[in-house]
Amino acid sequence: MRASRYGSPSNPPATSARWTAERLNPPSRLWGSNGVAFGPDGRLYVAQFLAGQISAVDPATGNVEVVVPMDGPVQSPDDLAFGADGSMYIADLVPGRVWRRSPDGEYTLVSDDVANPNGITCVGDRLFVNEMKPDGRLMELFPDGRDPVVLTEGLALGNAMQLGPDGHLYYPHMMSGPNPLLTGQVWRIPPDGGTPEVVADDVHQPVAVRFDRGGVLHVLSRGAEGIVTRIDLHGSGSRTLVTSGVVGLDNAAFDAENRMFVSSYASGGVTEMHPDGRTREIVPRGLDGPYGVTIDLGGQVYAADHYRVATPEPSQEGGVTTHSLLPFAHGIAADGELLHLTSQFGQIQTYDPRDGTTRERAGGLRRPLGITVAPDGSLVVAESDAGRVVAVDGNDAVSVLADGLDRPADVTFDAEGRCYVSDEGAGAVLRIEADAAPTVVLDGLDAPQGLAVLGDDLFTVETGRRRLRAVSLTTGEVRTDAENLPVGAPAGVVPCAEPALFAHGMPGMARRFAGLAVGADGALLLSANGEGTVMRLTPVERS
Repeated sequence: MRASRYGSPSNPPATSARWTAERLNPPSRLWGSNGVAFGPDGRLYVAQFLAGQISAVDPATGNVEVVVPMDGPVQSPDDLAFGADGSMYIADLVPGRVWRRSPDGEYTLVSDDVANPNGITCVGDRLFVNEMKPDGRLMELFPDGRDPVVLTEGLALGNAMQLGPDGHLYYPHMMSGPNPLLTGQVWRIPPDGGTPEVVADDVHQPVAVRFDRGGVLHVLSRGAEGIVTRIDLHGSGSRTLVTSGVVGLDNAAFDAENRMFVSSYASGGVTEMHPDGRTREIVPRGLDGPYGVTIDLGGQVYAADHYRVATPEPSQEGGVTTHSLLPFAHGIAADGELLHLTSQFGQIQTYDPRDGTTRERAGGLRRPLGITVAPDGSLVVAESDAGRVVAVDGNDAVSVLADGLDRPADVTFDAEGRCYVSDEGAGAVLRIEADAAPTVVLDGLDAPQGLAVLGDDLFTVETGRRRLRAVSLTTGEVRTDAENLPVGAPAGVVPCAEPALFAHGMPGMARRFAGLAVGADGALLLSANGEGTVMRLTPVERS
């Protein structure tokens, strides 16, 4: 079995006398993969936005080494580039900072005057960055402290860019829409400034532009098919579309032998992509989270994986099947043939896997997390940042069931229709009472999140201590049913504080959420987000 992304022998496997633990998919070794660039040592450096860290990958062996850890000054690296002296420059998206990491590992803040910095590239000893926002800027920054120079404005969500063989900077407009300027375009501009011009339009969901060693332009698509558009800029301008099957491409880098290596924001990993679309895994893809987990009446398991709805399946490449790209999906609950989801964008949505349609049920909520279906068919949601539990009825009207909570994480119902909420801020599980203050069912917990009821027992994932706790709803007996669960950050690591939002209403870093669900066979399903798996906990038969 593949080593987990904890990557340390000091983290023992899950232990339990009551449950047998089984992984439904192999562990992931990268928490997503975003910007990639080859370093002076020949390794491929991978920015991991969701992890807040940067890893170096050996393309020959697939070995992964964390180079910029998640407890350092960099919070949310989304792209990176290397300067002529070997310095690494990092676009730190959420706090709006650009860093220089010297060859000896020292960090210097280059700028905190860039909103949503994302695409970053070096031209010799010159540094350029663009902004991932509407009406974004493309700027030259100066590590010596000089004021930035704005080359152009009006970018429609800038992202990965590169100097072309003609000496121009090429960059994508990720946003698309009815406006002629928002049709999926690639632009270019001289690095000393000038009038930007469109190089290509009607490109399929462009997310990154990269040139191979022969000067051919490759435009990566952020969509589900993994499309790369090759454009001949030297001659006819003809296009060739290649479909890789890598869901949610993010970035690419070419090595000295002109081999193309791609990353995926949606499924992580590092993949070599051949000119005909064939792929070879260098670091296997997997789950970015997972966050919420659920199981339908037919036994199909679904995970909300931040950028998508996915199913863990060991037989598939990377051990995961993607059903739909749904940005910032965190909570999930099966309801017949439908799936209900919460989004970090503040939405509650209903997704139909049969036809891929999505219906918005509510919006404007403050970081909704866990979701469940009430006995009356309404959707009940833990609205974490608002300290509330809310319900959405069949007409999509929102009502408040409980407020004044600290940081509610998940919700569930027992067989008698009573509602429970885990409050990770208060370290407690509460029962919501009609027209009365919530009743404490279990307290003294360290960041309880996922909740589930099985028979007479109420279970919660105590993420701070990595334990599965149980309490009898009739006797009040409390047990620890499993320990050393692979949830949360690696042992001894405290991730940087997370802003709820960054500029222009786009969500900031995702708070990890370990979901819990019950199958019809009496097994528990756990979002083991510390290693990127869904775990099935099956009761041990007792004589």
